Amino acid sequence: MPESGVVVVARLMATATCTAFSGKLEDTGEQVGQRVLLERVGFLTELCRELTGALVASRWDEGWLDMLAAGVDERGKALPSKGWMAMRRLNWSQAVTPPAGVYVPDRVRRGVEEYAARTLRLALHRRSIVAAVLATWPDDPRRRTNAEWTALRAALPAGVNGAEIRNRTRQVRAYVAEHGHVPAGLCVLEGPPQVAPLVLLAAMDRQQVTLARVDAATARLRVKLPLCAAPATGRDWAWHVIDIRLPGTIAPDAALHTPTLRPTRARRIAVDLPHSRPAPATKTTGHRVGLGFDWGVNTLLTGTLGRLTGRGPTRRVVTDGRPLVFDAATVSAALHRLRGHREHLAAKRDHYQALAAGLGSPHPAWGEHLDRARVLEVEHGRVCARIRQLNAALAWAAARWAVDQAAALGANIIYLEDLTTLEARGHRKGNARLSGQVRGTVAEAIRHLGARAGIAVVTVPARGTSKLCPGCLNTLTHHPAPDRLTERGWKWAHCADCGLSMDRDHAAARRIVSRGLLAQAHTVTDRATGARTIRTTVEGTVASARRPKKSTRRLRRQRHTEQAPPRPRGPKTTPGKGHPTPSRPSSARHRGARSAAPGQAPGHTTSRRMPDVRTVPATTPTTGAVQRPAGHDTQTPAAVSRPVPGHGVPAPHRPEDLLPARRVRLSRRTCRRRTRAAERTGFHHLHATQVHPLTPRFGPPDSDRTRPRRA
Repeated sequence: MPESGVVVVARLMATATCTAFSGKLEDTGEQVGQRVLLERVGFLTELCRELTGALVASRWDEGWLDMLAAGVDERGKALPSKGWMAMRRLNWSQAVTPPAGVYVPDRVRRGVEEYAARTLRLALHRRSIVAAVLATWPDDPRRRTNAEWTALRAALPAGVNGAEIRNRTRQVRAYVAEHGHVPAGLCVLEGPPQVAPLVLLAAMDRQQVTLARVDAATARLRVKLPLCAAPATGRDWAWHVIDIRLPGTIAPDAALHTPTLRPTRARRIAVDLPHSRPAPATKTTGHRVGLGFDWGVNTLLTGTLGRLTGRGPTRRVVTDGRPLVFDAATVSAALHRLRGHREHLAAKRDHYQALAAGLGSPHPAWGEHLDRARVLEVEHGRVCARIRQLNAALAWAAARWAVDQAAALGANIIYLEDLTTLEARGHRKGNARLSGQVRGTVAEAIRHLGARAGIAVVTVPARGTSKLCPGCLNTLTHHPAPDRLTERGWKWAHCADCGLSMDRDHAAARRIVSRGLLAQAHTVTDRATGARTIRTTVEGTVASARRPKKSTRRLRRQRHTEQAPPRPRGPKTTPGKGHPTPSRPSSARHRGARSAAPGQAPGHTTSRRMPDVRTVPATTPTTGAVQRPAGHDTQTPAAVSRPVPGHGVPAPHRPEDLLPARRVRLSRRTCRRRTRAAERTGFHHLHATQVHPLTPRFGPPDSDRTRPRRA
């Protein structure tokens, strides 16, 4: 909080994907179903894609890109930030005209020009990287020298990471291997960018689209759509009113912005609705408590808590040593199985397509092979959708867990490994690649949820986090397990100098939180995305400070024995006592043990630890029959083992009179829906460290003392 007492508040922007199911015509009130509405939205998206693709292709040249990169028009004035205005200032909008006989409103052309301007401005960034790589092309592209790296860094624009350099170098190397010479520029290296079928309504005004919020869960979108594929006049465009159901992620106080329309493969209308809400501003420096997370393959996230103590050169990081683990091994196995199934379907589809291409259309089996290929293509798309759904669900679950841990432990900053500096090496390349597909989504989700909770998220360099010991900064050796330190492995880290022995990811998490807290003064914020990163590596040791254990009976007795005065030597003598102490009368609790139980011989005592159940057959006095105790019925045959109800196995029939009071039997549809939901997520097998909200007596203290407070 500033000195003036005003709380600094930022705006948190996010996009929620909604679905438009139906609408109605504003003039006549005619209801428009989902199929007709999808058709009319498809008319608009196809028209916009054709015009945008033609405009981008007409300006895909080094000379036109130089003009756009200059940022000024013909009169020397700076180009506006809005893309459609910049395109009209450069007179590029006249390069593409609609097809003959098709009427396109000016507001729709604005959306086309805005989409083309965004596409070309994104290409300028790739063009600058490619130009720097070509200007400093090394003799051996696989391994640059120090001088070549220095020259490349000087030619690159600010903010370029190692992943972008690596990708563009590989792209140029592939072009050289195919053509035998380096390309002249980006326009030669790759063709015009592909344009997706969507409509940017944000570039249009009230003459084409309006958006209003009806209540906390509904928004009303008014948009002018074409009634046919080739509208000839303005009468072929009509206002459509579409009510959009808002998801629960949009807060009631959030401000809604103009959305983007796009048809999906599932034959639905997706409405990408941006919304903003106030969020507490986070600072980049001055943090004392942080949480560091290391990326893993099976254990997706492994974290630890760190506190910065001391001032100046004597500062260091102290941790309590408790690991925080988000183990997604079961979900990762399911994803691995689905990826294998997807590759198998793709191989069979390609095989049938190759057979059909080899036989030709006159052959009688040609159509049969194509039909099989189409069936496999549909199934391949379903498996891909399933993988995307699992990846997104896993990523957001991990992000929520990480932010909840930071909030519960009192940490106001989270440190992650920089994904752009990670690259799979060795025999684990395949597993690391599969795990890396979800890491980017996890990082973005942690940034979003952290901004909502007022927790900063910063990335630190990943190189060397698992190589050196967090306690003494000496080289670690890695082994399969703590009891197999003579074998080379991966999972367990051991330091021969200081004796540290712990999980590899836990040791790396300590190093990550140490790098972040010690180098927080070097935090850099990207102006375009707002992402914060630390590129300067500051090494420091991490000390372990255990919380004192709670006083137990054994510890109290030991402390009493140590503090008691020494006992005199020799026999014990008590003056004035010449007879033993008589036995004290027992209480009602112990008198029951002395009285004989029913059916028990007098004078026989029973221990109070003995359970009051019969474990042997008892004989009835009158008939002499043997009566079996409860739970030991041997006359009834044993029940046959069956599958456990649930997850596709129906439960046995249960009469209504056996149900407990005030309980209503769930319908078969509800039970089946819940079963399918459990089968769809599969997250009931997920293992993660529980989030424990901390009291003032628990967790890091407010002062800079080394030992944290007692639990």
